[in-house]
Order: sequence, then C-alpha cells, then structure tokens
Amino acid sequence: MKEYGRFLWRCFRVAFVGDWRYHLWMAILTAIALFGLNAYAKQLVHGLSTTGMTDEVSWGLYIANFTFLVGMAAAAAMLVIPVYVYRNRELHDLVIFGELLAVAAIIMCLAFVTVDLGRPDRFLHLFRRFNFPLSMLTWDVIVLNGYLLLNLHICGYLIYCAYRRRAPGRLFYVPFVFFAIVWAISIHTVTAFLYVGLGGRPFWNSAIIAPRFLASAFAAGPAFLILSFWPLDRFTRYEVSPAAIRTLRGIVTVALLINVFLLVCEVFVEFYTGSAHGVSMRYLFFGLHGNTALVPWIWTAVGLNLLALVLLMTPLTRRWPFLNLACAALIVGIWIEKGMGLIIPAFIPTPLGDIVEYTPTWNETLVCLGIWAFGLLLYTIFVRITIPVLSGRLTIDRDYDPNERFADAGDSPNVIPHEART
Repeated sequence: MKEYGRFLWRCFRVAFVGDWRYHLWMAILTAIALFGLNAYAKQLVHGLSTTGMTDEVSWGLYIANFTFLVGMAAAAAMLVIPVYVYRNRELHDLVIFGELLAVAAIIMCLAFVTVDLGRPDRFLHLFRRFNFPLSMLTWDVIVLNGYLLLNLHICGYLIYCAYRRRAPGRLFYVPFVFFAIVWAISIHTVTAFLYVGLGGRPFWNSAIIAPRFLASAFAAGPAFLILSFWPLDRFTRYEVSPAAIRTLRGIVTVALLINVFLLVCEVFVEFYTGSAHGVSMRYLFFGLHGNTALVPWIWTAVGLNLLALVLLMTPLTRRWPFLNLACAALIVGIWIEKGMGLIIPAFIPTPLGDIVEYTPTWNETLVCLGIWAFGLLLYTIFVRITIPVLSGRLTIDRDYDPNERFADAGDSPNVIPHEART
C-alpha cells in the first residue's frame, strides 16, 4: 500500500507537467468548468425554473447529453473486442485509452443525471425504494456504476503493472475484460429500454431504438478516440500506430453505415404508414402547425452524418485533416440525433395534443458546458498520466523527466522522437 500511495502521488505530480499548450488547454477547461459550477449553484437556489424544461417537456438538454455519453462509454468495447477476441495487437495499448474514456464518460453521465434531478438529495429516495428488478431506472443505476467500477479496475491494474514493470496476471484482468464487453452493451441497451418502456410516448415505442443506440455509440466513441489520438501523435512522443488508426476508421465507417440505415428504416416506417404515432417524427423533420424549433437541428445532423460517411468511404480520410473533419462531423451529428433529435420530439405534442416547444436556457447550457469541460479535464489528466507509464518514462525505478529525449526508438517501443519519424 505504501508503494501504491507513492505511485498515486507521482501520477498526481505528472498531471501538472506539460508545455504551454497543455497548460492553456487545462486552464480553458478549468475556467469553463467553474462557470458551469456557478450556473449549477444558481439552479440549486432557484430550482429547475432556470432551465427551459416545463411540465410538458420534462427532459431536455441534460438527458440528451446523458444519452449520448452512455454511448461514448459503451464504445470502449469496440477496442476491447478486436484485441482480446481477435487478438489484434496493434490496438493493444490503445485499449487503455478507450477504458479511460469510458471512465470519464460515465462520470459525466452521473453528473448529468444529478443536475437533471434538480435536488441531489432525491437520490436518497432511490436507495430507500430500490424496486429491483421491476424498475428500469434501477437497472440503469446498477449497470452504470458497475461499468464504472469495471473500467477503473482494468485501467488501474494495467497501468500499475506497467509502472511496476511486471506482466499483468491474466486472472486479475482478462475475466473482467470479457465481462466488460457484455456490460458495455448492456449499459446502452438498458438506457434504450428506459425510453422504449414508456408506453405514453409513442415516438420511443420502437424495438429498433436499442440497435440504433449501439450503432451510433460504436461510431461516435471510436471517432472521439481518433480525435484525441491526433494531438498525442502530433505534440507528444507517443507513437500512434497507423494500423490502429486504420482499424478504428474501419469500425467507425461500418458503425455509421448501420446507424444511417437504421435511421432510414425508422423514418420510412413513420412516414409511409401515416399513422397518428408518426406526428412527433413529422414535427421533428418538417415542423407541426408552424412550430419548427427542431427542424434545423435534425437536418444539420443528417447533413453532418452524410458528410462524415462520404469522407470515410473515400481515400481522403487516410490523411489526418480529413479524418479529423469526418470524426468531428460524425460526433456532432450523432449528438444532435441522439440528443435533441430523440429526447425532445417524444414530448411534442403532449398526450392532450398541446404543442409546447423546448429551448435550452443560457444557464442550462452553461451547466452542460461545465460538465463537458470537467469530463474532458479528467480524460486529459488520465491520458497525461498514462503516456509516461506506458512509454517506460515513469516507472518504479525511474523518475519522470519531461525534458528527456530518447536516443533512438529502441529505448521504448512507443516513443519515437518527431525528428526521427518518416
């Protein structure tokens, strides 16, 4: 325990080491997170009246972000499966980054649920009446917290073994890895069932919601990892394998194709049948009785997803600038589609036929930005600590030197100076 405490202290010190770009990035994220905290303090004082939510539209931007981030967390499985099932060694080290992303994403999910409650003390009601196994909300609490603990164990154990220069014991992490694959699929499936099981909201009453959730998650999650690997490859001495990026690009392309296909299937069913249950879909895509608040949102999402799909299916995305553009467009498009394009239309019109549109307030937006900044801050710190450990520059018998330059690539398999790269 003494050595583990020393490991944590040394990691804590490394988190504050970096060049001016690193410190600027961390300062910006910290400032945004503090603005978000201030906005949340106002919400605690004045209640949910500071948001755009009403009695008619009771879920808004908070639950939209929660839904998207659950998918980001589940997407870590798309790195684990090729490595441990198909033994793709190119992705081996990158699995840890996927697990770290899952940890940060789950923490953000829990934060969004907390701010959506209005009063955090309402969590106590959940524990007093846990209503398991009948309540889907109870299932969601179990799978989210269980997945967080699984990823914390896997990441922490592998990183600590690398720090101790010891091979990890397969018994202590491989069973948890395979368990996490199943658990990753379950967290997004259970989240989908939360919506599908609400019979009073016909917009969600579709068996295709769960497959759509998984397809969009397996597209957005690896796309975010690709975006995060670019600064690692460009500004650090960590060498990201081109073969690993090609594998991730292939995963993103296939998952996005499936997601677009499932969306087309659902749109066809809703519009071709012309049933009364399709009124929410008509409101989303074309407006209803002059109410068109969400129309620009969904068509922007469709355009961004199609742009990303076209770029990914061409050789252009073999180059970083076009690959980054495709991934950014995909992430924003799926965020709109799974967030504003999925949550809000289910409440419009109401069961009584009223049309009450939803527009996020500035205070609500600041809270969301603050949570996102806090999550990215955590992920940045996790990555900042992990790279020196994996590259052998921070170990039990070696102090970390941020100015260290390796003479050649043989000193570390993953560290190649930029001047030596081709």
